[in-house]
Amino acid sequence: MASGRSTFHLATLPPEDFPQMASPDYTTGFEAPAPLLRRLFDKAKFAISTDETRYYLNGVYFHVAEGEGGRRLRAVATDGHRLARIDADLPEGADGMPGVIVPRKTVTELRKLLDEDETMIRVSVSETKIRFETPSIQLTSKVIDGTFPDYARVIPQANPRRLEVDAKEFAAAVDRVATVSSERSRAVKLALEEDRLVLTVNAPDSGMAEEELAVAYGDDRLEIGFNARYLLEIAHQVERENAVFLFNSPADPTVMREGDDPSALYVVMPMRV
Repeated sequence: MASGRSTFHLATLPPEDFPQMASPDYTTGFEAPAPLLRRLFDKAKFAISTDETRYYLNGVYFHVAEGEGGRRLRAVATDGHRLARIDADLPEGADGMPGVIVPRKTVTELRKLLDEDETMIRVSVSETKIRFETPSIQLTSKVIDGTFPDYARVIPQANPRRLEVDAKEFAAAVDRVATVSSERSRAVKLALEEDRLVLTVNAPDSGMAEEELAVAYGDDRLEIGFNARYLLEIAHQVERENAVFLFNSPADPTVMREGDDPSALYVVMPMRV
């Protein structure tokens, strides 16, 4: 290769050595608008596990499941400490889709295809691969060879204590009280009593922070602790004005919903405080 007075000799490999992505017979194919897929993957990906020893959690479980109103297209991710379950209307032709675990890297690359427009995305799925196509780009990926756990078993069905709070105010309050600690995973304590929430962080090496919020809560007094980072990541997913938390006890998983929207559900494990 030459340019002006410069000459370069570069080491290359024969083109026949370039790996070929085999094209299996995809068992399912359907089209979905980019915003639908963007919402599914964007709202679930924060809960993907980074623990390589549990490789089957290193992606988003993309499948069809029974939801409110019938069969739904669903994305689920969990790392064992928090879980995200997002539903969308089932596109025509997707009903027979096999459940697949889309790897974290593929989810990241896929986001570049799902830009802020209404492009229809062609999705093709087999037991071993998944392909996303726009009119100009095709992204093909292997799926994770493993069995995603039965996530329904960890979703509480009867948490009786209900807290409703402005989502933005709650996220901002958690962020503020967590700043007293250099550890973003510092536990934040939620103390609940009638229509009142007090958030507290104690950091022996740097100090203490406390903030009070007016909320809608009418059950027994409750004190429960959470990883501050986990609370923030979940709160930042909320697209509605209010977040609804459903508690059982300080030791049991907590459910969070986005107002009255049944299509998004999050579960977070508490911490001892």
